[in-house]
Amino acid sequence: MATDKQILQKWDDFRKNLLSDTGVDHNMTAADIMKHREELEADPVKWIEFMFRPKYPFAKFHKAFFRRVVKAVLAGKNWFEVLSWARELAKTTCVMYIMMYLVLTGRKKNIILTSANWDSAADYLEQYRAHFDANQRIIAYYGEQKNLGNWEYGDFTTRGGARFLAKGKGQTPRGTKSGDLRPDAILPDDFDTDESVRNPDTINADWDWFEKALYPTRSISEPLLVLWNGNLIAQDCCVARAGKMADHHDIVNIRDKEGKSTWPEKNTEEKITDALKYMSTKAIQQEYYNNPLVEGDVFKNLVWGKCPPLHKLQFVVSYSDPSPSNKDKQKKGVSFKGNGLIGYYEGKFYIYTCFLEQAKSYDFVEWNWLMRDYVRDRTQILYYIENNTLQNPFYEQVYVPIFEQIGRERGIISITPDTRSKPEKPVRIEGNLEGLDRRGLLVFNEAEKENPHMKRMHEQFQLFTPQLKAPVDGPDLVEGGVWILNQKLQQFSFNPSYGRIQHKNMY
Repeated sequence: MATDKQILQKWDDFRKNLLSDTGVDHNMTAADIMKHREELEADPVKWIEFMFRPKYPFAKFHKAFFRRVVKAVLAGKNWFEVLSWARELAKTTCVMYIMMYLVLTGRKKNIILTSANWDSAADYLEQYRAHFDANQRIIAYYGEQKNLGNWEYGDFTTRGGARFLAKGKGQTPRGTKSGDLRPDAILPDDFDTDESVRNPDTINADWDWFEKALYPTRSISEPLLVLWNGNLIAQDCCVARAGKMADHHDIVNIRDKEGKSTWPEKNTEEKITDALKYMSTKAIQQEYYNNPLVEGDVFKNLVWGKCPPLHKLQFVVSYSDPSPSNKDKQKKGVSFKGNGLIGYYEGKFYIYTCFLEQAKSYDFVEWNWLMRDYVRDRTQILYYIENNTLQNPFYEQVYVPIFEQIGRERGIISITPDTRSKPEKPVRIEGNLEGLDRRGLLVFNEAEKENPHMKRMHEQFQLFTPQLKAPVDGPDLVEGGVWILNQKLQQFSFNPSYGRIQHKNMY
């Protein structure tokens, strides 16, 4: 909980920044300002861009949100919208922008902002209060907004008569009327918490409070605007329930289905990749892709163990898996390039090491030489790369020239495209690997347990479900390597005493 001193310091800092960032043209007459104001109010996007001077240009989904809400309000409709925009997409800020537009143009008068607790709700309202108090453009175009005597932290009323009230989840909704006006806008923000969504009883209690206590504070005869901010942090949570009943549930992830940034003006591909590289797949999917994951029920064993020395193996397979083809792109816009070193010895398949990340094409190809360096002539490596019909043009045009370039610099390696016609991914991965895992015949190298790539591989196995809700590029490449090993084992006879593989006597 913030102290009064911390609250005041934060208020002063934000207020000072606003004073310097929202300067006005003092040569404009009152008539000029009025004319410009009317022009701005006709387009909420232009109004917001002028009044707040956002640091980055808005993306298409931002502008669509502003216009969608204003259209509903101008039509006199009840409107319930849920914003499940990923972190770093400015959902709280954009709700503030559009609410201040609606308040200053006289369309909303009594606003409740609710959050997980009162302090959080009140803190969110401080940005509103600071803009009303110190935004020079708002003051120049709409007059002084500060209302002495009704200007408190968590509960303030503008000179125009618009009230803003903070309510923590579970607090009594009494006192929410402003004069004769019942609430005409309710803004839940960060309503769910990681702790609350773990308990179904808590979720039910939180939802009951919103649905039975807070929501009915509205007037039946007047339209209500509900703008609910929150990501899907669990399969069942208040945001998920709100999304089912909303007029519009706007889900925007950090990257789109093509794997591209949804707000490239702010979040470049390089910045996204660099920021997320320190997070687990589970955390990334929850916070940036609205995809709350639980451990799957397919791979339950996932053994870490000691791998046999490489010199005891006749050969190992280095299996490369590029990003999915257009046909096979994963729903959540996240895919990883991968390369795994997989061997077979005395009835078990061993994952010696791997590379698994969102990498550039050159790095992906170079992993094969890094695998060669890892093995250091202790056994033979068979190099394979997945290359189905849809992937082949990219393989020929991009990967082959890189293989040739690195080969000239570091020595030629012979890589074989895996062109088999594969069954559907979830069936293939479960069918070929689940039995091995269940019997402890698929082993992760314990010596690589701290390798972030191996951690990611292990985690992708943990999160695997037939619905493919999480990335499965790691399990996919392991399945490819195991399949190649099995094909080779069918061509050779196996001596269990030494783990050596010998050619069958063809005669």
